[in-house]
Amino acid sequence: MLVAGSIYEACKFYELFTKTPLAGKCAIVTSYAPRAADIKGEETGEGVTDALEKYEIYQQMLADWFDEPPEVAVTRVEAFEKAVKKKFIDEPGQMKLLIVVDKLLTGFDAPPATYLYIDKQMRDHGLFQAICRVNRLDGDDKDFGYIVDYKDLFQRLEGAVEDYTSGALDGYDKEDVAGLLEDRLEKARERLEEALEAVQALCEPVEAPRDDQAFYRYFSSKEHGNAAQLKANEPQRLALYKLTTSLVRAYANLASEMTEAGYTETEATDIKREVTFYENLRNQVKLHSGDAIDLKQYEPAMRHLIDTYIRADESEKVSEFDDLSLIQLIVERGADAVNALPEGIRKSQQGAAETIENNVRKLIIDESPINPKYYEKMSELLDALIAERRKAALSYQEYLQEIVELTRQAKSGPKLGAYPKSLDSAARRALFDNLGGSEDLALKVDAAVRGSMQDGWRSNTMKTRRVRIAVAAVLGDGDERVDRTIELVKSQNDY
Repeated sequence: MLVAGSIYEACKFYELFTKTPLAGKCAIVTSYAPRAADIKGEETGEGVTDALEKYEIYQQMLADWFDEPPEVAVTRVEAFEKAVKKKFIDEPGQMKLLIVVDKLLTGFDAPPATYLYIDKQMRDHGLFQAICRVNRLDGDDKDFGYIVDYKDLFQRLEGAVEDYTSGALDGYDKEDVAGLLEDRLEKARERLEEALEAVQALCEPVEAPRDDQAFYRYFSSKEHGNAAQLKANEPQRLALYKLTTSLVRAYANLASEMTEAGYTETEATDIKREVTFYENLRNQVKLHSGDAIDLKQYEPAMRHLIDTYIRADESEKVSEFDDLSLIQLIVERGADAVNALPEGIRKSQQGAAETIENNVRKLIIDESPINPKYYEKMSELLDALIAERRKAALSYQEYLQEIVELTRQAKSGPKLGAYPKSLDSAARRALFDNLGGSEDLALKVDAAVRGSMQDGWRSNTMKTRRVRIAVAAVLGDGDERVDRTIELVKSQNDY
């Protein structure tokens, strides 16, 4: 939030921001409501007056928001303010800045609000209330708020921290505002060191020589393709992802001011090297373990921080994935997908093979509920291929060709041509595979489900029971396949 000194200044700020990347993502929220009567007689022939300029900027802002002619949109100030406040709270990436004068400085609860820029003379109660707009935590992405003071309201920050009852907040008792302000650099250094220690402690149990393979064994699995080990190590992987994200943020908050924060040049270089190492490690572990690689998890600001302050070679390689998983990349590029792996994985044929195998295993596990029999077969084929590779029964290129084909089969699911023509949907083919290959039973169960299911039946006990009775009538009440079939049916998109 930017606190302007007047409504006219707020409008001029807005006009300037519309010529920057903030265009469409900032708004004015003030007590001003543009009315034609306000500009009557303002045409002096000597240029645009403040009142006229203010009216025109507001009018254009409303017209852009509602995509309506200015003379129509100008009457919708109340709806505009309600909409932008909601977007500021619920979609902060789409409404990054609110320019205010008096409104929203008291009682406006917006946890994502992180920065308060003050360009207005304020003190005592008004200033205290304004500061409170950025003091709410907002998940793991926000540890504290920032106050940018253009009016020197706090004089020397050190003085404000030492004595809260002087200067800008002299209307309050010391205990009422204790802890309200802290030195930014000191706090940022403290958080960086805490974040670095947390990641180091997490990685401490990794066995010597602490090379790539040792980290994979600890965070991924000792036996590649072992689903039980991948699952057992999932908590520490998730901890690695979370702590590394916190470390990157903490480092980025201080990266351009390491000297001011008290670090020597050598210390700053060492910290950057460690942050880079853990950022690369996270990316490689995600790939090796088969955890989804989806860079959409990083908002544009986070990607900017990594690109600006980390600049790791491996991270640049990971960017080739864009928003694709390794599985999608294999399906699209075949064996060439290996070239998009980070260098730390790609340089070792074993590391690349283990990474692909873990990703395929995870795909099989994730898709198995849709067609257990089919994916059981895929799992057996993967086991056989892993065994052949371990025995060196295949060359690396032959192995890549076979794993690519297996990946495509697992991703695409059962082929239509391998089934009777009547089984023209994925659900019917899944029923066929898991009901002993009986076309008749598959069609009858499909008809029973379609004839008995109601909207929202999966999450409603009575509606689920209705479907179960219909399926039991086909398979026979008491047949052990009934419960398995119900679970299978629940996993189908067709129902």
